[in-house]
Amino acid sequence: MNIVFLGGTETVTGSKFLLESGDTKVLIDCGLFQGYKWLRKRNWQSLPLDIKQLDAVVLTHAHLDHSGYIPRLYQQGYRGPVYTHRASRDLCGILLPDSGHIQEEDARFYERHKLSKHEKPEPLYDRQTAERCLELFEPVDFGEVFNVGNIRFRLQPSGHILGAASIIVEAEGKRVGFSGDVGRSEDVLMYPPQPLPELDLLLLECTYGDRRHPEADVWEQLAAVVTDTVNRGGVLMVPSFAVGRAQAMQYLLAKLMDDGRIPRVPVFLDSPMAIDVSAIYHRHADQHRLTDQDCARMTQVVKYTHSVEESKALADINYPHIIIAGSGMMTGGRILHHMKRLMPNHRNTLLLTGYQAGGTRGAHLQSGAESVKIHGAYIPCKAQIAALDGLSGHADYRELHDWLQASALAPKTPIQLIHGEPDAADAMRLYLQEHSRYEVEVAEYRSILKV
Repeated sequence: MNIVFLGGTETVTGSKFLLESGDTKVLIDCGLFQGYKWLRKRNWQSLPLDIKQLDAVVLTHAHLDHSGYIPRLYQQGYRGPVYTHRASRDLCGILLPDSGHIQEEDARFYERHKLSKHEKPEPLYDRQTAERCLELFEPVDFGEVFNVGNIRFRLQPSGHILGAASIIVEAEGKRVGFSGDVGRSEDVLMYPPQPLPELDLLLLECTYGDRRHPEADVWEQLAAVVTDTVNRGGVLMVPSFAVGRAQAMQYLLAKLMDDGRIPRVPVFLDSPMAIDVSAIYHRHADQHRLTDQDCARMTQVVKYTHSVEESKALADINYPHIIIAGSGMMTGGRILHHMKRLMPNHRNTLLLTGYQAGGTRGAHLQSGAESVKIHGAYIPCKAQIAALDGLSGHADYRELHDWLQASALAPKTPIQLIHGEPDAADAMRLYLQEHSRYEVEVAEYRSILKV
């Protein structure tokens, strides 16, 4: 059995791992590269494999850095099955068409304003292609065993977001685990990740391999940011991932208002995708901690802005309010239009609520950039920049170690670190070497590992 590392190595995006056993070839995850331009260019390159020989795709979860390349694969002729959890299928039904739509809109915008070196900028794929590829999805449940050729697969909950899974693979007398993105034991929304069985090899994410999540109370942090912004007469902008983070923010804000810990100000969820995703969270209530009452209260406190006209109308509000909009790393979406308008005002606040991959606008602002480029123009940042690190959906290095220790892994289990920036991956390697007996290596892009 061979594993070819085609993404999710030396970076946190572009997750793709080709699993080969005999004549069977399966792609574990099929994600987009995001962040730096040199990384995004890889999305336009053909994969180093014969699409006609690919038997299946198996997804850990729905985030675009794990699923967003599927429409591109479809565009290149792939018509095999895509196996993933039922909730992930539902989420991909929203995320992938939206991704295609955003790319179409960006291409039109760049053509209209002549911001591209290409005479006619093209999207990587369009909405129609993304909608068509959904026909390939074959949903499975946690614990359900399915076969592709001579390889057996099973999904188990990994926390992180709705439907997120670790994938357990068995072939040629070996058992391999793909961690997927691993959630936290005390997550606001999700249940803890399920411990792993005994494995011959583990591919382990290390997004937070060099950081601990702060022990500060996320409720107190958010209450302070909201109160300070309102007292300045400003607007709170919350760039948010449509899956997980947007739902957590709605819940936190509604509860803080009901408890009298923050002023009652209007809250707008300006993301049609996040609105639809919230309905999916209601549908899969067995997978998360929120009660029916919690979900109902969120919709009473938060106003949903569906149309472009409703989104533009937010510019006419001249009193303190809160806008939650995508995307979480500010790589696209409606948040960019709000940032262009609101960032130059020192009374306003931009609240970062999740990991910001290198090369994204979020990463630039987090590192103290005085301006960011949006739609071809540099927008000065006079607004306050705040971060709510406690909401991360990723386990940090200590939490990952605790998860491994709670699993059935043998002391000498080989581990390949994936899905982390170089510094994070190396820090995770050193930590595990010092605190365990696992045989830890950092996976390299395009390398081939024989199991």
